Amino acid sequence: MRTVGVEEELLLVDARGVAAPVAPLALADASPDGDGPTVSAEIQQEMLEIQTRPHSSMIALLADIVAGRDLADRLAARHGARAAALAMSPLRLRPHPTADPRYERMMERYGLTARGTLVCGCHVHVGIASREEGVAVLDRIRTWLPVLLALTTNSPYAGGIDTGHASYRFVVWHQWQSAGPTDLFGSVEAYDRFESLLVDTGVILDSGMLYLDARLSHKQPTIEVRVADVCLDARDTVVLAALVRALVETAVTAWRAGVPPIPMPSAALRLAEWQASLTGVSGRLPHPVTGMGGTAVDAVAALLSHTAPELDRAGDLALVRRGLARILRTGGGAGRQRLAFARRGRMRDVVEAAVAATHEQSEDDDGDDLDAA
Repeated sequence: MRTVGVEEELLLVDARGVAAPVAPLALADASPDGDGPTVSAEIQQEMLEIQTRPHSSMIALLADIVAGRDLADRLAARHGARAAALAMSPLRLRPHPTADPRYERMMERYGLTARGTLVCGCHVHVGIASREEGVAVLDRIRTWLPVLLALTTNSPYAGGIDTGHASYRFVVWHQWQSAGPTDLFGSVEAYDRFESLLVDTGVILDSGMLYLDARLSHKQPTIEVRVADVCLDARDTVVLAALVRALVETAVTAWRAGVPPIPMPSAALRLAEWQASLTGVSGRLPHPVTGMGGTAVDAVAALLSHTAPELDRAGDLALVRRGLARILRTGGGAGRQRLAFARRGRMRDVVEAAVAATHEQSEDDDGDDLDAA
């Protein structure tokens, strides 16, 4: 069974709910040893990234995500902060760049795009057997990525206002030059030419700045899916990971059978992602197969139908059904943030509720099924 690993970017907040630049202090306290999840710096000092180990079991992956969040929280707490799974800060903030030569070059070269951007995403890595297999997967999962974004939207508030989006992180992140979907590649050679062309323009520093929705990892033999907001609920992160693995397996099966990918242009995928960022699972969303206008509920049902055989084979179908029902019922992170704000109209309440939700350790819910949602 393919292994799955997750990287989560977490926001560090003080007792007032304000983003706190304590990551360097927190990391100075981190032990370099241990066989669990790890924690590292990100572009801004108000962030920490946790990395799980690769796992075959979603139960084991959830335990690592919970442990990683707890590790980041304990390190931050020594310096008066907490770790929150928020894709953007609901309150106003002034980011503080991390002292790193590469980040410093980015700050100097890219102006406010680098200096002012503080967003937290979730990256899912799934093991692949070869780069040929990886490119075949990229070509066949691309139309499903807007649905993953809709399911993980977790940034309706930013800088003290309601943005009107379920994921305003998507809007901010796409200020970066190379962020977004890609057209079909068809071969490893075409993928490599694409990467080389973008780097050779001189607009980006290197291949590390290929901020594509999904890409081949340069560090390990994996597909890296980067389209999602960091999820408020750790269980939702596991649902995302299970779906990504099932999409990869489904894509490989189709590739081996000679089934061609859906030839949807990247411009149409960008529109679908924009709609997903606007309304999440609570509004409209183009259908991932036809591209025609529809609802997010229908798109999620199509995703479940598409991946169900592989989810079932991996033993993840019941977990994903329950998770999707929960997300559709609550609106996911975006819906839960808006519910917290609606109680008293205070952004600080949103942050406090997010901190609590980040560290919930329940591994199950009330048994809802998607069909009942």
